[in-house]
Amino acid sequence: MFEQLKTLPQDPILGLMKAFREDPRTDKVDLGVGVYRDEAGQTPIMTAVQAAERRLLGTETTKAYIGPAGAEGFNQLIGQLMLGAGHSALSDGRATVVQTPGGCGALRMAAEFLKLCRPDTTVWISTPTWANHIPLLGGAGLTIREYPYLDRTTLSVDFDAMISCLEQADSGDVVLLHGCCHNPSGADLDADQWAAITDLIERKGLLPFIDMAYQGLGEGLEQDAQGVRLMAERLPEVIVASSCSKNFGLYRERTGALMLIAATPAQGKAAASQLLSAIRSHYSMPPSHGAAVVELILDSPELAHQWQTELGAMCDRILDLRAAFSKALAPAGDFSFIERQRGMFSFLGITPQQVQILREEFGIYMLDSSRINIAGLSAATLPCVSEAIREVSGRTA
Repeated sequence: MFEQLKTLPQDPILGLMKAFREDPRTDKVDLGVGVYRDEAGQTPIMTAVQAAERRLLGTETTKAYIGPAGAEGFNQLIGQLMLGAGHSALSDGRATVVQTPGGCGALRMAAEFLKLCRPDTTVWISTPTWANHIPLLGGAGLTIREYPYLDRTTLSVDFDAMISCLEQADSGDVVLLHGCCHNPSGADLDADQWAAITDLIERKGLLPFIDMAYQGLGEGLEQDAQGVRLMAERLPEVIVASSCSKNFGLYRERTGALMLIAATPAQGKAAASQLLSAIRSHYSMPPSHGAAVVELILDSPELAHQWQTELGAMCDRILDLRAAFSKALAPAGDFSFIERQRGMFSFLGITPQQVQILREEFGIYMLDSSRINIAGLSAATLPCVSEAIREVSGRTA
């Protein structure tokens, strides 16, 4: 049977990682891989996480399964982190939260749930979007349509084009939105735009599906959740996929959550039963360790304060890098969009040929689309990276 299979092309990001590892230059710079890096170029374990793990190892008494829904305490606390402890969707009993294997697990289980709700579900996805959105959702059998999101000239949200396109959506269609820190562009909706898209979704009877992968790394935990909280307050049904990979640094622990908000508690209970059935037929139970760590942190005032302080410092570092990078690139043109954007990612707006020159001549690695991880820069590398980009930008592509 296997002899009929053909080798698939390598994932671009994995290929870039391999090329970077094999590059012998000592001054090479990796701006491609989408993980947070500190000034030393490391992806550190947060101090609050280390403290929680020590407590967990000293108190954990079993490795028994935790059930398809995951840890009840984690689910309650992560729901409060997303919506705020006093949000009406929580107090009214309309919200159900389940633990998932990372944000990817949340996205895929949401897709499987939507397939159960309506087999011919259409999901509208932004152009551009995170590369794995379409495989995760389309792989469940959902119909994928795309709406314009980024103005390639200004590298800002093309909101008029977005709204105009979504006016074509039919009642019951699903709209996938990035809660904050849009990946890969860094261009986020502002408060007025969130209100306008909420109006459109309410008027047309659409279902918002929000990917909340970077809460706390844009402008702060509360600010980054404003769009999610607005929609959860105003709309009868909302789906939110959340990840602890970035804001807790738990990349390899695969810790995420999926929230379903229904119009009534009774509808929420029915929806939860269908979701749990889908989970049972896919991976059965989520992993425990990462969620136990997050639960310990959020349930301890001391650890929660420590974590928020660390996360705030990470957010501030990214904002500072954006301002410094934008200023350093200014002689080569208008790169002010970098400072206006949020989160770890931005497009530089240079050509694939210029990206290749940066890789070959300067050892600076980024995706061919010119998407870079801002957190991959440091005070030491930013000047040389900026100088190389200024030089290459001045060449004829």
